[in-house]
Amino acid sequence: MNSTAQRSGFTLVELLVVLAILAIAASLLLPALSAAKRRARDTVCSGNLRQLGLAGQMYWGDNDHRAFDYRGETEEGGDLFWFGWLERGGEGARRFNLAKGALHPHLGGSGVETCPGLAYVDPRFKLKATGAAFGYGYNLHLAGGLAGPGVRIDRLAKPGGTVFLADAAQVNTFQFPATKEKPMLEEFYYVNDRERTAHFRHAQKAAAVFCDGHVAHAEFVAGSIDERMPAQWVGRLPGDLLRDTTAEP
Repeated sequence: MNSTAQRSGFTLVELLVVLAILAIAASLLLPALSAAKRRARDTVCSGNLRQLGLAGQMYWGDNDHRAFDYRGETEEGGDLFWFGWLERGGEGARRFNLAKGALHPHLGGSGVETCPGLAYVDPRFKLKATGAAFGYGYNLHLAGGLAGPGVRIDRLAKPGGTVFLADAAQVNTFQFPATKEKPMLEEFYYVNDRERTAHFRHAQKAAAVFCDGHVAHAEFVAGSIDERMPAQWVGRLPGDLLRDTTAEP
């Protein structure tokens, strides 16, 4: 065989060089891919809230501009909430029905109730029902508290500065399988300026739709992040985004 004949294949050194180049390329691409994925989640969440905000405006238009109550009557072994019907029973095993929610008739279906930024499949997440029910919280001040009645939206002095719905979640340490030693994240269905139930899951900001229909991101109150699961960024929204003290009952 001619000693000058071209050899085929790679030497070990050449193979190592190729692998090193691929590793460098991957390290450069991964941050960009992660950022793109995060932007996609942000876009979906903002779209969800925009549709929910529009549904809210249609509801108010049909109901004398009155905000709906947070909670309704007991029915068929469960409770009516603003987002739907939730069966009573064990955590993670309760049935739910979104069709009984206040906004559902104005949505034309489902699909906007869960935010892709809320990690329902994470082992540290505790489901409230048999599946993901709702990932956004209602401004409890608009609802008139847990017992109502809701305020008149048309009498808000700052509809563009008052949150309607926002990213929400809660750290649970008191319902199985969560314990004090094993805190878990779970859905939560209202936000206010006293409890840590706003979820700053979009680059440490919470997405919110305001009463005029626009969507924006809000920052947490300094020092409000729940120290039991600090990496989850559960805290409080600023009170001036939630309370309109000029609103008439």
